[in-house]
Amino acid sequence: MQTASSRERQARDYLEKHRIMELLNHLTSVLLFVRPEKPREYLISILESMRIAKLTSVAFPYFMDNSNIVAMFEMMDTAGKGTISFVQYKEALKTLGLCIADEVLKDDGHIITLDKFRDEVNKRTQEIWSSF
Repeated sequence: MQTASSRERQARDYLEKHRIMELLNHLTSVLLFVRPEKPREYLISILESMRIAKLTSVAFPYFMDNSNIVAMFEMMDTAGKGTISFVQYKEALKTLGLCIADEVLKDDGHIITLDKFRDEVNKRTQEIWSSF
């Protein structure tokens, strides 16, 4: 008979192996960002798009387009300087489900431009979707 801790460990291992928590976090972030009228149908369409992309070996769909990324960046760049701080950058990635809370990001001391922010969001989004 398995102990409760053994079952918990197996469950945790399963979730980690299949990156289920990352998927759910990202789906939740996209859902809150887009706020569709019919959230269940929207989530189903995202998962179906992922399934089709995987079956056909095409690029995974991005659910945040350039205008969404620019809008988020502009919300953080309240002074209109064209840059945001590293802290804002990391928080934005966490909000989008693209960075886990305890992930260590290297702060190279440089300010974050829109181009760097856009590149990182696109790169991390592709990494997440392609892993499922």
